[in-house]
Amino acid sequence: MGLALTAGCSTDADSGSGSGSATSSKSSGPSAAPDTREHLRVDGTTRDYLLHKPTKPGAGPRPLVVAFHGRGADPAEMRELTGLNEAAKARGMLVAYPEALRKTWGAGAAPSRLRPDPDADVRFTQALVDKLVRTERADPRRVYVVGFSNGGSMALRVAADRPKLVAGAVSVAGQLPTGRDEVRPTGPVPVMVVYGAKDPVRPVTGLAKPGPAPKGQEPIMATKSARSSVKAFATAGRTKPPVERPRKGYDRTVWRPGPGTVPAELLVVRDAGHTWPGTRVTPPEGFGPASKALDTTGTVLGFLTDQSPRPPHGAAKTQEHSDR
Repeated sequence: MGLALTAGCSTDADSGSGSGSATSSKSSGPSAAPDTREHLRVDGTTRDYLLHKPTKPGAGPRPLVVAFHGRGADPAEMRELTGLNEAAKARGMLVAYPEALRKTWGAGAAPSRLRPDPDADVRFTQALVDKLVRTERADPRRVYVVGFSNGGSMALRVAADRPKLVAGAVSVAGQLPTGRDEVRPTGPVPVMVVYGAKDPVRPVTGLAKPGPAPKGQEPIMATKSARSSVKAFATAGRTKPPVERPRKGYDRTVWRPGPGTVPAELLVVRDAGHTWPGTRVTPPEGFGPASKALDTTGTVLGFLTDQSPRPPHGAAKTQEHSDR
């Protein structure tokens, strides 16, 4: 369906190495520098992404946000939906918007006919981070992943599979896959999930039995509830029991960290559908209401930058071939 141009996902489908700079793409903000479209060769396949750099280079390594678009969307649409460029600019952050193959992320652990290697996108993410650490002075201790819908599930997949890669993860309108695609956290990572209580596409309570995917598209995954998704990371992070903290327009549940552990949070926005609350983009019909009760982008970046940097780790070695 042609709905992804404004929402970053499709109702039918859960809407949810070398380098080169081939083109530029307009960034948000009248005086912002254009983003560059870059390339990275991983596993013999050329993968693309948009890169946004701070207008004022900092003196040291810079935090990196990797932002995954929804199913059926692309990096430019994710940029527009979230307004991440403008918010990241004030924090001196790099933002990379990777592009999925066939506009769908391999957020689940099971192979499919169209995706026989279910780990390919995790390796792409690792290779992308490694490259930006080398070439753009991204700080390997402050790498964050965020995503919307299917991209939100992908952010959780990366956090679950690569806990030593990321210092924090946020999913908006995306849940942990379950069933044959089940993903289980393998280590402590600070995680936040933002979800709409009125999401008609993938309900806040989860989607245990998804319908068939449209012909030629990847299968629609079963997912846990938003709360169970966060609880899985809270368990891996050895947090304290959850505390409910209602706020105006949304309900906040916090799994508080103990000594040497990491936090987890769930924000359920009462009047939001399958949307990015606070966005200026109007959601398509059938995605439920857009809410202004929460500045999601500011909340997301605030949560991530509040987390402690990751201990240093060895970057994965990825074979690259220049496109230049």
